[in-house]
Amino acid sequence: MLMQNYHDEEWCKPSWDDRYIFEMLILEGAQAGLSWNIVLSKRNAYQEAFDHFDIAHCAELTDANLLSIKENCAVIKHGAKLQSVRTNAQAVLSILKEWDSFAEFLWSYTDGKTIHNNWETDRQIPAQSSVSVQLSKDLKKRGFKFVGPVTTYSFMQAIGMINDHIKDCEYRTQN
Repeated sequence: MLMQNYHDEEWCKPSWDDRYIFEMLILEGAQAGLSWNIVLSKRNAYQEAFDHFDIAHCAELTDANLLSIKENCAVIKHGAKLQSVRTNAQAVLSILKEWDSFAEFLWSYTDGKTIHNNWETDRQIPAQSSVSVQLSKDLKKRGFKFVGPVTTYSFMQAIGMINDHIKDCEYRTQN
């Protein structure tokens, strides 16, 4: 049910909301090596643990805060992934010194438009693209963690920069 709801209501729908985008960045990074269903099942716990992904709050988390979250919250217990919440929040704040929003920075990689792919089947959907490779490199240079090109591609789908709903999917839109 979680997967179906996510597909129908969120996946590949364009978002310019920095908090939501940050949430998707963190959740996609948390997924590395795991199933998306596991991450979605822990989404509420992540939201509670990280103050609904308030970027400034996450940037100020201490090592003790992160340890407490690891020990007391129903999140994925991977220490480096939890530390990446703080690291990535700090990197977002750095971007905000140059850009009006994190969304504006990210969407600049697609000229502010969704890339609409025209796949016939799910098997045709790639794991990464030239754009996700470039964005991944640039995010890493800016200090982001857990942003390899495959994770970045999934992230771009999550926030609607890429629309990979197959041609006959009823949730495919051409926004």
